[in-house]
Amino acid sequence: MTEYGYFLSCEEFTPAELIDQARGAQQAGFTRLAISDHFHPWNDAQGNSAFVWSMIGALSQATALPVTTLVTCPTVRLHPAVTAQAAATSSVLLGGRFALGVGSGEALNEHVHGDAWPSFDVRAEMLEEAVEVMRELFTGEQVSHRGRHYTVDNARLYTTPDGPLPVYVSGFGPRAAELAGRIGDGFVTMTPDADLVGAFRHGGGQGKKVVGGVKVCWSSNRDMAVDVVHRLWPTELLPGELAQILPTPAHFEQASQLVTRDMVAEAVTCGDDVEEHVETVLAYARAGFDEVYVGQIGPDQEVFFDAYRELVVPTLNR
Repeated sequence: MTEYGYFLSCEEFTPAELIDQARGAQQAGFTRLAISDHFHPWNDAQGNSAFVWSMIGALSQATALPVTTLVTCPTVRLHPAVTAQAAATSSVLLGGRFALGVGSGEALNEHVHGDAWPSFDVRAEMLEEAVEVMRELFTGEQVSHRGRHYTVDNARLYTTPDGPLPVYVSGFGPRAAELAGRIGDGFVTMTPDADLVGAFRHGGGQGKKVVGGVKVCWSSNRDMAVDVVHRLWPTELLPGELAQILPTPAHFEQASQLVTRDMVAEAVTCGDDVEEHVETVLAYARAGFDEVYVGQIGPDQEVFFDAYRELVVPTLNR
């Protein structure tokens, strides 16, 4: 049975707002939380970029809901050994209710050290090695590793995960889905694509979780909601690999000039049509997803939570 969670966007909201949203999500009947991990927002209009590991510590004290990162890049900005320590502590704070979603990253966040941004094939290699290193460290044993991309010298985690710590691997194409099936405990993708789910299952993902997320904008004024999405999240509609290779918010703002208001109105669920919101989320369940995280774009969070608590979540659960 599909579970429905709330997506916390560190790029758009302050830390205090994210904590309020987590509490609102629990009261609205969502059963899980996902949270993004960014160094930069996608554009200046979003205006935030809280450090995800600080946020997870705060969330562990604010709600009882499980938390998953969607997603962390453990390969460039943070060494996998450091990411493993952060994830292990998060698992302990959450009483084992933590899952580490990982991906090959975007230049937007990972270029900040000044390193060259690798091709996808190299990034996939790095991700596979990073997952191997982190799994070794999660055992609490002393680890030394000398691989193609990473060196770990006599490292040991003394605060170890509270039970299993699942690692979900993100991907947006067949090769990435197959990689997730091979090295991950689950698959993260943001479109309800049954073919991608099939590629994941075929690549070794039988019996493993499929996790996705979708952004909406609940509002009694649909035109205003479309304007909010077009201002804050036009980047959701950029094609191809732009999201992985553009290095700064300014570059995303330039590319987003290609995204028209009509494109947003057609692609993003805006307004207060309950059936439309239900169908948007159910598309993921029908494609074989086990967890779906819904994020509300813009400031009308209380209105969103009221509507989903009273109208949308009960319908989804039926």
